[in-house]
Amino acid sequence: MAELNPQQRAAVREVDRPLLVLAGAGSGKTRVITEKIAYLINERALPARTIFAVTFTNKAAREMRERVGRLLKKDAGKGLTVSTFHTLGLRMLRREAPGLGYKSNFSIFDSQDSLHLIDELLRKGVSAFAPEALRNRISAWKNELVLPKEALAAADSDFDTAAALLYAEYQRSLKAYNALDFDDLILQPVLALQNDEAVREHWQNRVRHLLVDEYQDTNAAQYRLVQLLVGATTPFTAVGDDDQSIYAWRGANPENLARLRDDFPRLEVIKLEQNYRSAGSILKCANHLIANNPHVFEKRLWSALGYGRPLKILACRDGEHEAERVVSEILHHQFTHGTRHGEYAILYRGNHQSRSFEKVLREHGIAYHLSGGTSFFEYREVKDLLAYLRLLVNEDDDRAFLRVVNTPRRELGAATLEKLGGYASSHDLSLLAACFESGLSAVLNRRALARLQEFAGWIVELADAARRGDPMAVIRQLVADIDYPAWLLESARDPGEGERRLQNVDELLGWLERLATHKEENPGLAEMVNRIALLDRLDRDDQGNADCVRLMTFHAAKGLEFPHVFMVGVEENLLPHRSSVEQDDLDEERRLAYVGITRAQKTLTLSYASKRRRAGEWESCEPSRFLSELPQDDVEWERPGRVQNPETRRQRGQAHLAQLRGLLS
Repeated sequence: MAELNPQQRAAVREVDRPLLVLAGAGSGKTRVITEKIAYLINERALPARTIFAVTFTNKAAREMRERVGRLLKKDAGKGLTVSTFHTLGLRMLRREAPGLGYKSNFSIFDSQDSLHLIDELLRKGVSAFAPEALRNRISAWKNELVLPKEALAAADSDFDTAAALLYAEYQRSLKAYNALDFDDLILQPVLALQNDEAVREHWQNRVRHLLVDEYQDTNAAQYRLVQLLVGATTPFTAVGDDDQSIYAWRGANPENLARLRDDFPRLEVIKLEQNYRSAGSILKCANHLIANNPHVFEKRLWSALGYGRPLKILACRDGEHEAERVVSEILHHQFTHGTRHGEYAILYRGNHQSRSFEKVLREHGIAYHLSGGTSFFEYREVKDLLAYLRLLVNEDDDRAFLRVVNTPRRELGAATLEKLGGYASSHDLSLLAACFESGLSAVLNRRALARLQEFAGWIVELADAARRGDPMAVIRQLVADIDYPAWLLESARDPGEGERRLQNVDELLGWLERLATHKEENPGLAEMVNRIALLDRLDRDDQGNADCVRLMTFHAAKGLEFPHVFMVGVEENLLPHRSSVEQDDLDEERRLAYVGITRAQKTLTLSYASKRRRAGEWESCEPSRFLSELPQDDVEWERPGRVQNPETRRQRGQAHLAQLRGLLS
């Protein structure tokens, strides 16, 4: 703890009162959280099992666990909870599900499952509204702790009325499937804590200190969950930065930081303003920009790393010229400074902006990594196997049943499944349970019935084996029984695709193997399935090769840092986004620009185009108003037609020649 600055040290040692740590970008907030956990265990003798630390991503939770582990003696951290909000909710629901009307072997529906269910419900009637819009409205209500009856009572438009009626039906269907969606993983624990004093008392006794990272990103449900877990007496540490709140579109509410003062009168506030990441010029521009937003808590970042270089602003003719200029800047900088590709990042507002940069980077043979591609768990073969596992765990999961009953093909046609569905619905049964009903023979022919019962019997047999013994043995038997690898190769469009799909299956099985044999947890199949449902992708490094130029959105870049950053498309209607300009609501867009600026360690270059092609037509563009909000003494504008000095022109020529020789060799 000796290396902590005075503010960090004070934040670590305050353990008796509610504490809000206002942690600016690059100010060492993760270190404060991990050092505080170690301090609570090592110095204050708090049992690790009574400490709960919550963050927003699996990656952040994993990194936090690893860093805490390095600060503790062997086994001192046993029982410590470091997780995402949704994982904590899942942990609570393992105990509280029966009291909420769910069986303990519930399934978790991802966003695609939820959308399919809504599609099914809408097919029963006529709706003028898009399923995705309705799902998003239901999700927003859940995040605001609004239940179906309340949503209907407050509805003031045809859309809200339709969504509220659907919400009630959607929840009934989820319960029939014994399933929860992602939003339920927060909403349902809150309802359990609010409505049952015994449940509330149990969890408040369990939690002796709660630490919450990225508090500015909490929504109403997450805020209420924290409030109910700590009660009136349990100390907690909330760490956040209102200037980095960029997720309003998913319910995040930076005002939750200010609410803490009202709800916890003894709250202490400590500001972390020393930045350990960026040069002084970058921080000066960041401070100057964000000062245009209203603030409940004022803070100003500073650095002991020196001023560095002024920010550079590139004016470009169009999007293609912008890509060429940015890549030229990277080549020139590498040539003059001997840097690697991996030291550069190109950040943009929307994923569609990456295409022109990818094209130019490929032309120059520069390795790059594009963040935000297809999630591993969106691949068809991965979703197939996970649906099998969901069905083994929860026989009421009709969504999983329908996905796997013909994968691989079992000659069960749509008409057969429709009749099965009708029978199950009329008898209030799951599809799997209906397969064993003697009355089903009245609606299905003998061959179809035999095939269904053979499939259902096999599933039940595997499910029983999974409950009794080694889940991995059951998973391997399942894959062998359906000869899944052979079917993947047979159904692929070409051998290359077949091999890629096989690799994905092997990777999934390897990951499950590591999870099943975890020396501390040793989870059963149900726990493994639910754990996977909370992951966005496999527990692996998604940063690409270390020597790649990184391409990503500002949202994806949050929490990361790079020596040299290019912010591109800094134009009106891109940054700030057109919808924000039309609504005259620029605060979050300004915070997004602030997040982009504070990713840079050594140099920052911003660029804009005079025109862009949209929907096949050229459209004029204006530089973003955010560029004029930067301190002009600390930026250098490089406008079109500006004459470069001979030395710079010579260096750029040499850089391009060197790159060409490298490609030819």
